[in-house]
Amino acid sequence: MIRLFSLALMLAAVTPGALAVTYPLPPEGSRLVGNPVTVVVPEGNTLPLEYFAAQHGLGLSNMLEANPGVDPFLPKAGTTLTIPQQLILPDTVREGIVVNVAEMRLYYYPPGSNTVEVLPIGIGQAGRETPRNWVTAVERKQEGPTWSPTPNTRRAYAAEGKTLPAFVPAGPDNPMGLYAIYIGRLYAIHGTNSNFGIGLRVSQGCIRLRNNDIKYLFDNVPVGTRVQLIDRPVKMTTEPDGSRWVEVHEPLSRNRAEFESTRKVPLPISAAQRTQLINEGAGAELERRSGMPVKIGM
Repeated sequence: MIRLFSLALMLAAVTPGALAVTYPLPPEGSRLVGNPVTVVVPEGNTLPLEYFAAQHGLGLSNMLEANPGVDPFLPKAGTTLTIPQQLILPDTVREGIVVNVAEMRLYYYPPGSNTVEVLPIGIGQAGRETPRNWVTAVERKQEGPTWSPTPNTRRAYAAEGKTLPAFVPAGPDNPMGLYAIYIGRLYAIHGTNSNFGIGLRVSQGCIRLRNNDIKYLFDNVPVGTRVQLIDRPVKMTTEPDGSRWVEVHEPLSRNRAEFESTRKVPLPISAAQRTQLINEGAGAELERRSGMPVKIGM
């Protein structure tokens, strides 16, 4: 994870803007939407994997899960990249905003539209967690937010030899970007002053979006909208045709040691669930964790 953070800093200047990916809502009893697509890295490529992620409305983690072994700094020309745009909708109410921190995606269900908008997000660092199981609402919105770092945040920066002011005025240099949607009393969904960290754990606990994405939400999400945050790295669905699908993401670390380790974090499923999935032929995906829906036993 530390290596990915360093990569994100290097990519800040080359990441394009992005917009939400819109999916028609599936019929009653179905939660599978979209289709995976592929692109080929062009000859003479000088762009990092983050560039391709942003082009297709994805975070860096989504692309890394779907394309293991691909060089995140400079994907090799001629490489076929899987764009994971098929997904299983979270098994929860289709209303307002739903944030699944485990997959680093935000789902917005515009009222009366019969669609869902899916946007990639960055979330809180280990030790400065984004809430994981919480239902709240949009309290207010602010164009041109200011930022007052907490004393703990300033001390953390100082420990790294960085000076962080007690107050950062609104403007293009503000880490909260140009728009903020405040949820509850302590957290916000906001933009950024650098297009990096989408799909990574880099914030102080808030939810970070690319600038075009937060502008879309700011313009379309009214105050009072329901907001639900969940933490579900494993999603399953039985579709109307009887087919069974599972989507497995790398779960968030539970402590600093896990965050800094190169070992896989254990999946938060029961022994009975694991046995059932293995019996249905999903054992390889429980290890692989591609972040994409995989069809399993009927």
